[in-house]
Amino acid sequence: MRPVHTALAVLVAAVWGFNFVVIQIGLDHFPPLLLSALRFLVAALPAVFFVGRPKAAWKWIVGVGIALGVAKFGLLFTGMDAGMPAGLSSLVLQIQSVFTAVLAAVVLRERPGRVRVLGMAVALAGIAVAAVDGGTSGPVLGFTLVVAAAACWGVSNVLTRKAAPPDALNFMVWVCTVPVLPLLALSLLLEGPERDLAALRALDWSGAAVIGYVAWVSTVFGFAAWSYLLRRYPASSVAPFSLLVPVFGMSSAALVLGESVSGLRWLAAVLLVGGVALTSLAPARAANRTGVGSGVSAGSPPATAAASPVPSGSLRTSGAAAPRSG
Repeated sequence: MRPVHTALAVLVAAVWGFNFVVIQIGLDHFPPLLLSALRFLVAALPAVFFVGRPKAAWKWIVGVGIALGVAKFGLLFTGMDAGMPAGLSSLVLQIQSVFTAVLAAVVLRERPGRVRVLGMAVALAGIAVAAVDGGTSGPVLGFTLVVAAAACWGVSNVLTRKAAPPDALNFMVWVCTVPVLPLLALSLLLEGPERDLAALRALDWSGAAVIGYVAWVSTVFGFAAWSYLLRRYPASSVAPFSLLVPVFGMSSAALVLGESVSGLRWLAAVLLVGGVALTSLAPARAANRTGVGSGVSAGSPPATAAASPVPSGSLRTSGAAAPRSG
C-alpha cells in the first residue's frame, strides 16, 4: 500500500477505536437506545438522498438493519450504559469474528481449517481472561450484553455475505434507515418518553458533537474510507489494520476517560487480537463459497477471508474485508 493509504487505514482504525470513548461520553447525555437511534438517523440523512436507490434486495437491508442496527448496537450501547468500560468494550466486541466463523460454518457451509479453529480457540481464551478482568472491574450484565452484541454482529455479517451487495456504501446507508424507528420505539417503551424528552431538551454542543462524530465521522467517513481502500487493494492487505481498533480503543479510553488497563486486560488483548487475526485472515474451505466478504458496517466488497471484525461505535463489515469499529 502507498504510504498515504497506509496512513488512511490507520486513521480509520483510530477513528473507530476512539468512537468507544465518544459513545461513553454520549451516554452521559442520552439514554442508550435513544443515542443509537439518533446515530442512525443522522448517518442516514441526508446521505440516503445521494446514494441512489437500494442496489440490494430489501429483505437483506431489513435483516442486516435489525441484526446490526437494532440488536448489535442496541445491546452494545446498553451494555456500556450498564457499566461496561469503553476500552474493554472495544476489545470484547472483537469476539464477533468467532461468532461469524461459527455461523458461516453452519449457514454457509464454510469449513474452518485448522489455523482458523486455532484462532477461534485463542480468541475464546482471550474472552475468558477478559471476563475474569471484567468480573473484578465491571458489572457482569454489561459484559454479557457486549458479548451478545458481538453475537448479533456475527449474524449481520452472515446476512451481508448472503446479500452480496454490489455497492457497499449504498447498502450501508440504506441499512442505516432501518433501525431508526424500532430503536425509537424501544427507547420510548423501555427508557420512557420523559427521559427521552429530557435528554433532547438538554441537548447542547457537547451532545450534538457526540452525535455528529458517531454518525458522520465514525460511520459515514469511516466506512467510505474503508470501502475506498478495499476497492484499491486486496482485502488481505486492508483487513489487518482493523486489528488496531481495540488498541486505539483501550489507549484512548485510558487517556481520555482515565480507565485503568490491568495486566489481565493486556493479556486478554494479546490473545483476542492474535486469535482474531488467525480467524479472520486464514482462508476458509467452503462447500459453496460465494466469494463475498461479510459485513458489519453494512456490507463489504468481495473478500477472500471469512470473518474479520468491524467497529462498534461505527458500523463495520466483517470478513477479511470487514471493518471493525465501535
